[in-house]
Amino acid sequence: MSVRVELLHNAVRPYAWGSRTAIAELLGRPVPTPHPEAELWMGAHPGDPSHVVCPDGGRRSLLDVLAGDPDGQLGAACAQRWGSRLPFLLKILAAEEALSLQAHPSAEQAASGFAAEDRAGVPIDSPIRNYKDPSAKPELICALTEFHALAGFRDPHRTATLLTSLEAPDFAPYARLLAAQPDADGLRALFTTLITLPQTALDVLLPQVLDACVLHVKEHGEFDAECRTVLELGEAYPGDAGVLAALLLNRLVLRPGEAIYLPAGNLHAYLHGTGVEILANSDNVLRCGLTPKHVDVPELMRVLDFRCGDMEVLTGEESAPGLWTYRTPCPEFELSRVELESGLEVRVDHGGPQIMICTEGRATLTTVRGDRLVLGRGESVWLAAHEPAVLVHADERTRLFRATAGTD
Repeated sequence: MSVRVELLHNAVRPYAWGSRTAIAELLGRPVPTPHPEAELWMGAHPGDPSHVVCPDGGRRSLLDVLAGDPDGQLGAACAQRWGSRLPFLLKILAAEEALSLQAHPSAEQAASGFAAEDRAGVPIDSPIRNYKDPSAKPELICALTEFHALAGFRDPHRTATLLTSLEAPDFAPYARLLAAQPDADGLRALFTTLITLPQTALDVLLPQVLDACVLHVKEHGEFDAECRTVLELGEAYPGDAGVLAALLLNRLVLRPGEAIYLPAGNLHAYLHGTGVEILANSDNVLRCGLTPKHVDVPELMRVLDFRCGDMEVLTGEESAPGLWTYRTPCPEFELSRVELESGLEVRVDHGGPQIMICTEGRATLTTVRGDRLVLGRGESVWLAAHEPAVLVHADERTRLFRATAGTD
């Protein structure tokens, strides 16, 4: 079977931090769900691949589809670079609670870390294994609802102001450490100190910091949002050094359609909201805190990027009427957004694999050879590389997101 344009059946991942309404509402299922639903996966991840829905009603794993025809499905250039592996994974991410504070390695760091753990005989499914594969894992999150996140180290001068405004006596020496050297090296020194504090010290320091944050909020201080976030994290993760690390990061609120790109080494945590996430097809995560899972501080320090400043918020570049593209330097993926009023249409072209999901309205997709497929809210479609041009017609006001390989 030559798969060209087919609907996808996708897996829902039930992590504890997920929502009992967001993904179910998108898919048209009853709410609330019995258990939290955190991510809807669209792609060919070995752990939970999508399945194409065949004309006869059967289903076929996208992994098998790609393995059977990598050049036709992925395109010659993509197949030459990535083999039969789809380089990206598209998700709907619905966070009701904060995710772990984490960073991802570069391609070089992942390859060396994966090889080192192999040599050391660490089983691939071990809970202390950092590297599940030898690949980088950059990612981009685009808000569907108001989306809250911590991402990237804040300008150290601003962070020094925040830290010195907290009236916590035992925390004052740490605040002075950054105030004396408000640059990337000072941030590295302070972060390293905080994240390696013994539990006995954390048990004394954290209550003081949380009390100081309560006072800051009551007095309507300029870092209200940052302090409220620390209070929420401190309640959810008592005694966790990640709560202190959160004080050093940019606190972001994305409006629908806004996105942030998270390259290798960017320390981040998603806090609350629903978004479209696209990432390289990898499982490599180095955790810093806000989690009961394994934290490897030396390896985390090897991958963290302490360059600091405001995170760039992307709104998309309008590459055609109704088509916005979120440009990044990432070779594994690119995300686009299609927004059309009823009756309007736009042609989308790409020489590689594509996945589209409709998050609002309904659209009719027509290929150059005349095949037609109606895509409703919550439905997604696989577009093989040998079907490079598709006309998207909005049957009503419509919003879709499109995942492709990068264009570098």
